[in-house]
Amino acid sequence: MAYDSLAACLLDLEKNGHLVRVTEEVDPWLEMAAIHLRVYEAGGPALLFERVKGSRFRAASNIFGSLPRSQFIFRHTFEKVQRLIALKSDPLQALKHPLQNFGVGMAALKALPLKNPLRKPVRYQEINITDLPLIQHWPNDGGAFVTLPQVYSENIEQPGIMKSNLGMYRIQLTGNDYIPNREIGLHYQLHRGIGVHQTLANAKGLPLQVSCFAGGPPAHALAAVMPLPEGISEMTFAGVLGGRRFRYMYDEGGNCVSTDADFVITGEVYPGDNKPEGPFGDHLGYYSLRHPFPLMKVKKVYARRDAIWPFTVVGRPPQEDTSFGQLIHALTGSAVQEEIPGLKAIHAVDAAGVHPLLLAIGSERYTPYMPTRRPAELLTIANHILGTGQLSLAKFLFITADDTRQLDLHDVQHFLEYLLARIDLSRDVHFYTQTTIDTLDYSGTGLNSGSKVVFAAYGEPLRQLCRELPAALNTLQGFGKATIAMPGVAAIQAPAFTDYAAAAIQMEQLSTQLAGSDLNTLPFVIVCDDSDFLAARLSNFLWVSFTRCNPSHDIYGVNASTEHKHWGCRGPLIIDARIKPHHAPPVEKDPATEKKIDRLFAKGGSLYGVLP
Repeated sequence: MAYDSLAACLLDLEKNGHLVRVTEEVDPWLEMAAIHLRVYEAGGPALLFERVKGSRFRAASNIFGSLPRSQFIFRHTFEKVQRLIALKSDPLQALKHPLQNFGVGMAALKALPLKNPLRKPVRYQEINITDLPLIQHWPNDGGAFVTLPQVYSENIEQPGIMKSNLGMYRIQLTGNDYIPNREIGLHYQLHRGIGVHQTLANAKGLPLQVSCFAGGPPAHALAAVMPLPEGISEMTFAGVLGGRRFRYMYDEGGNCVSTDADFVITGEVYPGDNKPEGPFGDHLGYYSLRHPFPLMKVKKVYARRDAIWPFTVVGRPPQEDTSFGQLIHALTGSAVQEEIPGLKAIHAVDAAGVHPLLLAIGSERYTPYMPTRRPAELLTIANHILGTGQLSLAKFLFITADDTRQLDLHDVQHFLEYLLARIDLSRDVHFYTQTTIDTLDYSGTGLNSGSKVVFAAYGEPLRQLCRELPAALNTLQGFGKATIAMPGVAAIQAPAFTDYAAAAIQMEQLSTQLAGSDLNTLPFVIVCDDSDFLAARLSNFLWVSFTRCNPSHDIYGVNASTEHKHWGCRGPLIIDARIKPHHAPPVEKDPATEKKIDRLFAKGGSLYGVLP
């Protein structure tokens, strides 16, 4: 079925047991986010909050909280979109199997956006920003944020919807120095679609017209995060996936309005007009801090008659945005692999915050006649990966070739064990220094600045990985408890990090103490603040190790040396994953709020029995 509104989708979810209504009044300051998190973590249903304190509008969350629920929402179009994407890679299939692909062609007719439809439900009323459910998610957030926005902009040199951009860039509605109801903050980088549009507008000295849509058919939200090829409009994808053409108009101020949306905020971004935005508890599990970002001057705010405000909560993964990633992967299949020659599979590890850690399987075909197998084509593939779209934000890339075809990238521990058993640490570690990293990653040397490292291993196993702690790690001077985090990886507790000069001395002392021991079975040592926490779960190991390390500054090695500009080591590689003074603080739940929301899960509460 084609949903014409968010409300239609939520009613369908409710009829099929995928949604629960919260009838008690809830506070948008921390409570709603805490409720969402507790339900999401338990694998619970979508939520419809019917009484939001301080707002006359309802709110909904956890709509895309699981892959099965997302697939249920798009059950009538999912397969057709998969086949349409596959046909793009192999268009001859349409000629070879015309009858099988007839439905795909008919579905594509929904791609063309529909201008000036007869019904324009979002134009029912004009409201203020302060009328919205102003949801603050984490205690140290700078204010209320939109977390499921669809931010629309056009190319000033090629105006029109077919050259437009729809992206999910976070929006700060209140707080900081924003003038209430007149200004909001947009968080995006200039290399993104909207950033390109702003650069073009800036060059002409003109303001960029921006519209922020919220709600509407669920396909619109997914279109905003879909990694589409350059030149393909998100609105066409929304139409195909939603089974309903994207409907729009331009208002009196010249802003594009999604007529099926629940809310639309219109405005302008003027050249050089920035204000501090943040802090915000983000998807790496830490706060992104206050930084100058584009300021949007608000013109109009539209809303449906009975509009519903959609939201999600981001923080230490997994969160609802994990399901977005799973859904995108299920839709696109091998699209990324087809873009990068030799790439067989790739996986952004959610537990490590997605962007910090990539795992990849490539082919190794350059020298099949050589008796010794070593990385060659893998390095070419790695360079291509780190230069491709969102993949370029990766900080750690582990890549290997799998001649047995038995590796599963989603079995992260098994993949890492496979690679660590084969890595030659004197040869297979490749750094990229003085480069760009994710804006939300504060492990580097400044905003957007840091380094990357590739671990490329191939060939026969060089070692059996230790599963018990080597004796040499039990008698270290100047360090605390050591423990095994996973086979071949040890965690060592160290005093709190102060500065890099002191850290270099500490790591030299550690290297010296380990240099005389046979530690071939232990390729990695992680230095951390709390070894018990790191080793308690694989997810802890992944989160701590790869979000708190700047490779060029925080990787050391036992018996390390540099030869012809290439760094390597002949003992264990050491990752200093301690929290540094320049790191952003981790997001943490508010204990008082956690206690307050217990009432909803107790007997008689709307969510009684929802948790297992």
